[in-house]
Amino acid sequence: MHAVTERVRRVFDAHGYGEIHTPALEYEQVLVRGDPAAADPAYKLFDEQGNVLVLRSDMTIPIARVVSARYAHAEMPLRFCYVAHAYRSVRPQRGQDREMLQAGVELVGAPAPEGTAEALEVLCTALDAVGLEGYRIGLGDASLYPALLDAHAVPEAARVKILHELGTRDFVGVEREVGGLRLGPEATATLTGVPQRRGGMEVLEGVGPAADRLRAVVERLSPAVAARVIFDLGLSRPLAYYTGAVFEVYDAALGAPLGGGRYDDLLGRFGRALPAVGWALNVERLHIALVGEHGRGETLLAAEAAAAAAQRLRAGSEAPAATGGDQAPWA
Repeated sequence: MHAVTERVRRVFDAHGYGEIHTPALEYEQVLVRGDPAAADPAYKLFDEQGNVLVLRSDMTIPIARVVSARYAHAEMPLRFCYVAHAYRSVRPQRGQDREMLQAGVELVGAPAPEGTAEALEVLCTALDAVGLEGYRIGLGDASLYPALLDAHAVPEAARVKILHELGTRDFVGVEREVGGLRLGPEATATLTGVPQRRGGMEVLEGVGPAADRLRAVVERLSPAVAARVIFDLGLSRPLAYYTGAVFEVYDAALGAPLGGGRYDDLLGRFGRALPAVGWALNVERLHIALVGEHGRGETLLAAEAAAAAAQRLRAGSEAPAATGGDQAPWA
């Protein structure tokens, strides 16, 4: 996986993203401020003062804290990247671990749609650089379905259940919860049909202002990246701090998606309101997808290892021999 991360790092560097490091342990109150769901990881401990510490479950909230504390007067936008471990409570299965190596970016201070388009361009460049071929980008809007629920005056208790089913992509569950509300045929058809729309521009008809925001993003993409995009109106992310465009990477060799989105309200919770967008790739899942595409992952690793070995040999052959009082560094 070292070859994968090195190729991704080169893409980050080429686009002007600087690597940032944050502690693996965060105060629980920091994560609660960012998103209560992010503050409920499986791994907690106490410091000597009795404060609750948690292993970070993602990098976005810690970076938001750093921006507020250290970049309060910095000129925008800020471009951060990272290759770091995160920790989550999961049921172990193919491609899922409690500890995961993530590679990602956070673009702070760049509003939509331009900032979103840049994030998608960097994402696709990174995936192309590691050799992934069959992927597509699902693009949705985190505010779209909640706005539909508001428009039909869905009670809060029912909203929670419906959004849970939507988050797990259980459309049968969505239909069950919506049907139980007895809203009438038109409202029921909208609330059950819209989140199942997936495709081109035609699926955006009649879904309100979110459609204009999604069109604006795609209009700013290069043709190669735009060709990868599929509108997915039922797309949602597991953390509630996402506010606008959200996206996921789909690949038939992997199945499990990877992605990110906009979180324009998150930075304000730490003291400096700024628009922002980011994404993260699970490096192991990415490697699984590469292996699934005709064993390309193994080919990539072998090629990178051979190139590194050849470079070391060249460096050794070109180094001047130690003479007289000089001593080789390993002696």
